[in-house]
Amino acid sequence: MDIRQLEYFLAIVDHGGFNRAAAALYLSQPALSQAVQALERDVGGSLFHRIGRRAVLTEAGTALIEPARVAVRSLELARASVLAVHELRDGRLDIAAMPSQAIEPLTTMIRAFSHRYPGVSANIRAAFTSRDVIDMVRTGAAELGLLATEGPLSDKEVVSHDVGEQRFVLVTPPGGPFREGTSVRCEELAGQRLIVGQRGTGMRAYVDGLRERGIGFAIAAETEHRVAILPLVLAGVGLAVVTESWRTAAEQAGALVLDIEPRTTLRIVLVGRRAEQSPAARAFVSCALDAVKH
Repeated sequence: MDIRQLEYFLAIVDHGGFNRAAAALYLSQPALSQAVQALERDVGGSLFHRIGRRAVLTEAGTALIEPARVAVRSLELARASVLAVHELRDGRLDIAAMPSQAIEPLTTMIRAFSHRYPGVSANIRAAFTSRDVIDMVRTGAAELGLLATEGPLSDKEVVSHDVGEQRFVLVTPPGGPFREGTSVRCEELAGQRLIVGQRGTGMRAYVDGLRERGIGFAIAAETEHRVAILPLVLAGVGLAVVTESWRTAAEQAGALVLDIEPRTTLRIVLVGRRAEQSPAARAFVSCALDAVKH
């Protein structure tokens, strides 16, 4: 077993099949298949069920994912440590982020990091809930993560750095039920049609909490694609409770953004692996925390 075989195995997992993985790796499919067959001989069992053109993980394949990521990350750490001698002139940093935090403060963080280390590429990985972010960092799918949370995080899984807070705001179409420049009491959302995100997100927990308090509203649309929220609002489908990271983009698009009272916030946290971090990750944490303080 060698590290390249593990990289090929993970490419098939991440790209959803042999064809896409071979294209991403610039390999012929026969060469990729031979490498996986050699890996299967080494581990003593099949890693994929071949069903037509599909590759479905076996139980053994599923069990190999996390140790394979750890092994690949360890090699990347060794490579990155060497690059540190050259002051991070090259390399890549994988960052998992929830959609709202990928707008801000991640944009500010990456701007500061890229200005100082222009040779290092930031690869932003999509994660829809805080649990997704933590799992991606813990298993090595990403080295750092940015998430929003209502409460404290367990320090057994990741190392946490508090970044700040984001309050909840209401996004409405122009000419909506509330006047521009006013604040909206949460009780005034009773009877409104709301566009909500998936369960497990802070925005969804907020509106679910309103219902638990007896504030009745209708769900006009429920979406896992957070990029769909603003177009749905502007189309008049409903109103949306989001974090204030959306404010600038929503206002530029022509929507109204109103504060909700009483003020309710989410903690924004930058998380990293408890294992030794690459020089790029350590540099990013330093740049990011400095950037959000100014």
